[in-house]
Amino acid sequence: MSKSVIDRINYLVALITEFAAAHHISTSQAYEYLQKYKGLDFVEKYYDVEHTFSFDNTVEDLTAYCKRMGGALV
Repeated sequence: MSKSVIDRINYLVALITEFAAAHHISTSQAYEYLQKYKGLDFVEKYYDVEHTFSFDNTVEDLTAYCKRMGGALV
């Protein structure tokens, strides 16, 4: 596996953990929520930009995006 793929995986794991903490849910619930409301697709598509922001900013972006996609976490 290339370093860039490993970096993306590590970033996603950390981001899911931060998302879970911000919304007071488990990491597995955060993963399922982000998968269901296309948050993980969003991060994958915009990784080049999103990974330059703080986790707080990216969690805010993900929360807003998932809400537009039908999610209910606020």
